[in-house]
Amino acid sequence: MSRFILGDCVQVMSRFPSRAVDFILTDPPYLVGYKDRSGRTLAGDNSPEWLQPACHEMYRVLKNDSLMVSFYAWNRADLFINAWKSAGFRIVGHIVFAKSYASKSTFVGYAHESAFLLAKGRPKTPERPIHDVIQWQYTGNRHHPTEKPVQSLRPLIESLTPPGAIVLDPFAGSGSTCVAAAESNRRYIGIELLEQYHAAGVRRLEQVQRSMRMPAANDAAFYPDYPEAA
Repeated sequence: MSRFILGDCVQVMSRFPSRAVDFILTDPPYLVGYKDRSGRTLAGDNSPEWLQPACHEMYRVLKNDSLMVSFYAWNRADLFINAWKSAGFRIVGHIVFAKSYASKSTFVGYAHESAFLLAKGRPKTPERPIHDVIQWQYTGNRHHPTEKPVQSLRPLIESLTPPGAIVLDPFAGSGSTCVAAAESNRRYIGIELLEQYHAAGVRRLEQVQRSMRMPAANDAAFYPDYPEAA
């Protein structure tokens, strides 16, 4: 069931059946035109035309009474919140990932990342809710210019989903969500548009599969229309 797909997430998700995934954890482009020190950029980070279609597809493919966690940019919060609500999501929580360093300083030092917890319908509350402040471990951004730490994603997956659940990340980058899902005994579907980050994610997931002796993710029978999936 686990897949890491190369392609445009709106197009790929449009081929999924409705109400097919149990949980979404994603880090979409922040719409800030980001470029790191080495010149790496993100697809779709300069224009929001993808945002509403992607939110509608995420809502459609998510099961009823289920949750989504989405990172966002604080200075573009209005765009993200409007898109989520227009798609049908309700805001039910907010999560802060506390850094030990400031990634940027202007009027203040920006020493955290943020994500909203969003609901489709009326999900059950977890037996052991995690705190809404989670510690952040710097990844070095080796695989992706805005690489999220697996150690900070795993607690979300383990708290908000049961073992065996299908976790979707439509903006998968180099696969941190998928790695966290695999390490948590969950299935995953990751989608990434840019080949270099998709390739990095494939390598990371292959390493996880070797270390955990998991079945290979390249099951062409599951999504035969996407031979580039791995």
